[in-house]
Amino acid sequence: MVSLWGTKKDDDQGRAEDGDRRPPEDGGGDGDGQHDNPGRRSQEQPNERTRLLGPGDRAGYLSPDDPAVSPYNLWSVRALRYLSLFFLTLSFVWWIFLLVSMFVSPPMMHPRGSGFFSFSYTTLTIGYLLISLLFFTVPSKPMTIWGVVLSIFLAVDMFIIVGVPRIRVEEGWVGIASVVWATVIAIYNVVQNRSVAWGKREEEERLTGREETRRSLWEWVAVFLQMTIMGVIAIVALLLTATLILRARDASLAPPGKRYIVDGNKYQVHLACVGNITTDENHNSSTRTPTVLLEAGEGPVEDSLQPFIDDAYQKGTIDRYCYWDRPGIAWSDNAPSPHSAGMSADALSEALALAGEKGPWVLVSAGVGGIYSRIFASRHLRDIKGIFLLDALHEDYLPKLGDDGRGFVLWFRGILSPLGLDRLAGAIFKGRTREDRVVGQSAYQNEKFIKAKLQENLVAKSMTSSEIASARNIQSRDTRLVVVSSGVEVRKSETWAKRQENLSKITDRLVAFDVVEGAPHEVWRSPEGRKVSEDRLKQLVKG
Repeated sequence: MVSLWGTKKDDDQGRAEDGDRRPPEDGGGDGDGQHDNPGRRSQEQPNERTRLLGPGDRAGYLSPDDPAVSPYNLWSVRALRYLSLFFLTLSFVWWIFLLVSMFVSPPMMHPRGSGFFSFSYTTLTIGYLLISLLFFTVPSKPMTIWGVVLSIFLAVDMFIIVGVPRIRVEEGWVGIASVVWATVIAIYNVVQNRSVAWGKREEEERLTGREETRRSLWEWVAVFLQMTIMGVIAIVALLLTATLILRARDASLAPPGKRYIVDGNKYQVHLACVGNITTDENHNSSTRTPTVLLEAGEGPVEDSLQPFIDDAYQKGTIDRYCYWDRPGIAWSDNAPSPHSAGMSADALSEALALAGEKGPWVLVSAGVGGIYSRIFASRHLRDIKGIFLLDALHEDYLPKLGDDGRGFVLWFRGILSPLGLDRLAGAIFKGRTREDRVVGQSAYQNEKFIKAKLQENLVAKSMTSSEIASARNIQSRDTRLVVVSSGVEVRKSETWAKRQENLSKITDRLVAFDVVEGAPHEVWRSPEGRKVSEDRLKQLVKG
C-alpha cells in the first residue's frame, strides 16, 4: 500500500527546511540520507484526508476502534445525513396535514377516497427515514436488500394508483403525491445506505490501513434490528399492494344508474331509479304516482332495503323507486370533512335535480337512515307525500352514535384499513367477491365506508343533532306517516320502545304504527315483517 505520509527523502528535506539537524532515532540511515520522521505531518497543512492522523505504532495508522474512524469525516456522508433529516421534517409536516384532513378537509386537499392510504404511505415513509437515520453509521447488505424490495412494492403501488382510473380519482393528487414520495424516499435510502458503506470503507482504509471486517456486538444488534424492522416495513408494503389489487378488482364493478358530481364538483354520489313515471288511477297526466325514495340504514342500501323494495316493485306493489348511496358508501365518493346528515340531504337533492327526478316522493328509511330522510323531508315539504320509518333511529340516540370511544375505534380501524387484513382474508379463505366488498356483507371493511362512519360520528352530537331538531319543527304536520318497529328491539329496551312511539308523533297523520313480534332490527328480514311492511308501503303509496 502506498504510504500516506510521503517518502523518507521528503521527510529529510522537511527537516532541513526547519533547521532540524537531529540524527534519526535508529542512529543510522541509508546511503541516500533518508530518515523516518513522523513529525513531518505536523508541518503540513492538514486536510480532510490527513487531519485525523497522528503518531502511532503502525506508521501513524489509528486503531479500528478509535472513535475518529467514522464515515462522518467525509462531507458527502454528512450531507446525506442532513438531507435525510430535511426529508424527515418535510414528511412529518405532510403527515400532520393528512392527519388533520381526516377531521377537517383543508382547501384543495380533499381526496374523493378516504385519505387513509395517503396517511399510510406517509407513515411508512417517516418510519423508513427514522430507521435509516438511527442506523446511519451501520450500513449493511440486508438493509440494502430490504430497501430494494420495498422500492419495488412501492413502485408497483404507484403504477396501480396512477394506472387504474377509479383509484386515481379516489386518491387524487394527495394520494399520488404520497405514494410517489414514498417510492422516491425508498430508492434514496438504498443509495444512502450504499454511499455510507462506501464512505465507511474509505475511512477505514485511510485511517487504519485496511477495511474493517469485524463487527462489534452493538453492530450485530443493529444489523439484526435493521433486518427485523425492515422486514416488517416490507410486509406492510406487500399488504398495501395486495389491498390495492383488490381495489382495482372492485373498481371494475359497474354501478347501476349513474354517478353525479355534487357540492361544487367536490365528489360524486351514486343514484339509480327503477320503473316508469306513472299517473294516478284516474290517469290524470298532471298528477304523478309517488316515487319511493330509499334511504339506507347502517349499511349499503343495495344489501338491505333495495332487494325488499325491488321485490315489491316486481309484484306491482309500487310503480317506481329510486335509491342512492350516501357519501363514502358503495359507489359514492367520500365527502369533505366535516359532513353532516343535512349535507347528505343536500347532496341527494342536487343529485336528483341533475338526474331530472322531480317527486312526489314517499320516503322509506331504516335505522340511522330515518335521520337523513326526516331532514330531507323538512327541506322538500311540498314534494313529500309520505314517510315510512322501519325501526328508525330516534334523535335521542345521536349522542350514542357520536360517542368519543366509538369515534376512536373507527379512526383506528381506518388507519389499519389500507392493510386490508380482513378483506384479504375474506377474499382468500372465504371466497368473498367484489360485490361482497362493494355493496355486500363485507362493505363495512372498506376504508371509504369507515371514513363515512367516522364523519357521521364526529358531527352526530353537534351539526346533525341541530339539523334534526330543526327538521322536527319544520316538518309538515299533514304528511302521512307509517312506523313499523322491531318486536325484538322493543322487547329488549323499554327506552327504544318509547322512542319508537315518539317517532309515530312527528306528524298528525299517522297511517299505522306496528310492532312486529319476532322481527329483527331490519324488520323486512322476517316473513311477518316483510308482509306487514309491504302492506303498509302499498297503503302509503297507493292508498
